[in-house]
Parts: sequence; C-alpha cells; structure tokens
Amino acid sequence: MKPSATLLVALGLSLTGCFTAYEAQIESDYSYKADFRHYRTFSFVSGDGLAADTSKLGQILRDAIRTRLRQQGYQQAERRPDLLVNFNVYEGDLRFRGFAQPTLTSWISWGQVETENTPFSQREAYQPLRLMLREGTLLITLIDNRTNRAIWNGYASGVTVPAGTQGVTVLRRSVRSIFDEYRVFTKGYINHEK
Repeated sequence: MKPSATLLVALGLSLTGCFTAYEAQIESDYSYKADFRHYRTFSFVSGDGLAADTSKLGQILRDAIRTRLRQQGYQQAERRPDLLVNFNVYEGDLRFRGFAQPTLTSWISWGQVETENTPFSQREAYQPLRLMLREGTLLITLIDNRTNRAIWNGYASGVTVPAGTQGVTVLRRSVRSIFDEYRVFTKGYINHEK
C-alpha cells in the first residue's frame, strides 16, 4: 500500500510540532553602559571549571563560539582583547535574573551609551525579570576586559544534549541561537573596512 501525499504531509507536520515543542528558550540581556560598536577582539576566560575544561564538551563550545564571533568580524587576541568570553552549562533548573529591554540591535541603532556623566534622568531603568530556566541551560557571558564588567548575557534553557554526533549538532545550534540575540558586527566589517 502506497501512503498518500496527505498522510505524508500530516506526518511531517506532526513531527515538526514535536521538534519545536522541545526547542530551547533563548534569551539575552545587556548593559546600557557598553559601547558595542568599539569591540573588535576577544579571548576566552581562563581558570577553573568549564572555561579550563579540555574535554570534548568544552572544546565544542569554544569552537562554536569562536566560529560565530569570527563570522561577525571579531578577531581572537590573547593579548589585551576587548572582550572576554565565559560560558557555563547548568544541569538542573536555575533561577535567573534577566531584564526586560529593547532588543540589542535597537539599542545600538539609537546610538546611546550611558557613562558616569549621563544624568540620572536620562539613564535607562533596568526592569528585572525573574526567570526559571529549565534543566540544561547554556549561559554565555561577554565581559568588557577594560572595565571588567559583564556587558551581555545570552542563554539557552532546556537544552538536552544527546550522546554522539547529534549532541555536537545540538550544542552548535544552541550557540548559534544564542548569538542570534547578539547581532553586533565589528565596525566596518560589513563594508569590508579594516
């Protein structure tokens, strides 16, 4: 018996629904004091924990982050980088404080950067959000190396990483989805300026 086209379309739609039901929750927040247009180089935080992890998981995450930042025009620099990249994977549920903000792209297009001299009446108010992130959260933080302040957090909640090559794909997609929230290209990159 040959399956009908309608049956195949219905099966495809039901499978698509199953896959989207398990997608990770992607969020991000940022600092109003960061001048995102001036960052050009990055390096990874070194030290204990996953950042120092040489396991396959740590390498996959570093490679995926490195690839995405390079696609946006950033260069890796071990000496005095503009940005330090830190990442963490949380296995259990996680209570997290985020912020309700305009999109980062909108904020940058408005050309505003808060400084210590910005009058309080003109500063943006952070509107905290209490989030319950589901088991399997990947958190990526960008830190301004000069001020030592976190300027951007991107996170994927509910990431289930299966064993094998499918797990590598899930991790890479998670990093890509997180950085879709950070659509910041280095100055002149799109116009091929150096």
